[in-house]
Amino acid sequence: MRFPSPVEYYELEGVPFYLKRDDLIDPRFSGNKARKLHYFLVRDFHINRLISYGSMQSNAMYSLSVLCRDRGWEFLYYARINEKLLLSPLGNLKRALENGMVLRPIEELRVDRKLCSETKLFDDTLFVPEGVRCKEAKEGVSLLADEIIEWARANNVERLNIFLPSGTGTTALFLKESLAERGCSFEVYTVACVGDSDYLKKEFRSLSNSKISPVILQPSVKFRFASLDPRLFEIYMKIKNVCGFEIDLVYDTVGFFTLLENRGLFEGTTLLYIHQGGLLGNESMIARYKAKFGKIAKPFKKDSHAVSI
Repeated sequence: MRFPSPVEYYELEGVPFYLKRDDLIDPRFSGNKARKLHYFLVRDFHINRLISYGSMQSNAMYSLSVLCRDRGWEFLYYARINEKLLLSPLGNLKRALENGMVLRPIEELRVDRKLCSETKLFDDTLFVPEGVRCKEAKEGVSLLADEIIEWARANNVERLNIFLPSGTGTTALFLKESLAERGCSFEVYTVACVGDSDYLKKEFRSLSNSKISPVILQPSVKFRFASLDPRLFEIYMKIKNVCGFEIDLVYDTVGFFTLLENRGLFEGTTLLYIHQGGLLGNESMIARYKAKFGKIAKPFKKDSHAVSI
């Protein structure tokens, strides 16, 4: 594990920001999923099996498959089966299957998913909620809060705004709580990438009774989760070209789209963006973009960092 993850400085469309490179923590665990899995990585569990559920290209699915492979556990994963994708798996699904994951139809999962906001132990089986959306994830996210506070102190940063996109909102919520518990007033901003702001607030309430929560920003465009939108691919390409690093095509593209739309909020402050990792999932996303759009025109100058589809 690479703790603390490095922090780098960039500018994009006139917006200066620091980037917390959680994509570099550990290549085995799909970037920042290593934080959410920290609780499970540092403890001994006397089990033989781990069960979870979600989408067939989930970053958490892949990371859990690594955990189970390394611990010698059977990994049962329930999802809505896409037979076409299963015939030619790639990205997270391909790697998870190679790690020994057993994929089963979501209809066979005999657990009420609506009630699953915590891990459950059944004899020799551990159940982990979708996306590692559970209270245990806070342990690793608290380490992120400590790293941010230490970095800010070392760089004399007194006023800091932190931005990261949200799926279940687990990382954003626990980061805000952990900062507050340490007496730190840094603000945390996020955007809902799954569902809308009301959905994300509901997720916050199901995870914690605390009244402390991140500020949810609303983009001008409602992007369907994991949608193929040329505007999002343009942001992906622009960051690859201008800044020289890669972001994931599901969460960070929506994150940077929203950040740039709300740039006025961050003027006169220091802005820290938390990279979500998840780059393995880009393999399947780029294949989908190719299938739908073919070659996408690049509206900015190509340089040595450019990629093409």
